[in-house]
Amino acid sequence: MTSLHRKDLGLLALRGAVGGVLFAHGTQKLFGWFGGAGPEGTAQAMEHMGFVPGERSARAAGLGEAGGGALLALGLATPAAGSVVAGTMAGAISVHAPAGFFAQGGGYEYPALLGACGLALGVAGAGRYSLDAALGHRLARPWVGVLAFAASAAGAAAVVARRQEEVRRREARAADEAALEDGTGLS
Repeated sequence: MTSLHRKDLGLLALRGAVGGVLFAHGTQKLFGWFGGAGPEGTAQAMEHMGFVPGERSARAAGLGEAGGGALLALGLATPAAGSVVAGTMAGAISVHAPAGFFAQGGGYEYPALLGACGLALGVAGAGRYSLDAALGHRLARPWVGVLAFAASAAGAAAVVARRQEEVRRREARAADEAALEDGTGLS
């Protein structure tokens, strides 16, 4: 087996593992599969985390994970799929970042790894054992990757900034309410 074939097999294995995990995780949000909360429960959770409106945020996260994961696993439109995954995981990282790095403490280790894998696969390409290769790389042109990653980065930055503003607003409101209850607030 040549070095090139080994790399292509490695890309296939990585795409299958990362894409499969993301697909399963996204379908938990979208359909309640695999013990997930489904659209209603996920919308409530997203709202609680500061992603407003919760329903639209849940749908976007579920589609980013399930759709990006499926495309990665298939090796179809890999630059776009990788960018969608990386952008979606940026939102998840923003939720987990206050807990530090390690997942055992609620940190961002897991979404960071998935996002980095999506980014790396989007840049590296799907390899010869993919739908991209079978289609002559029509959906995996370099300019597609550049545009997709730029759009994903801009979208992720906007979503994270909006979430941070919502969290700040909630914290300020809670502090004001606590001050009023303690009698230290202005009347």
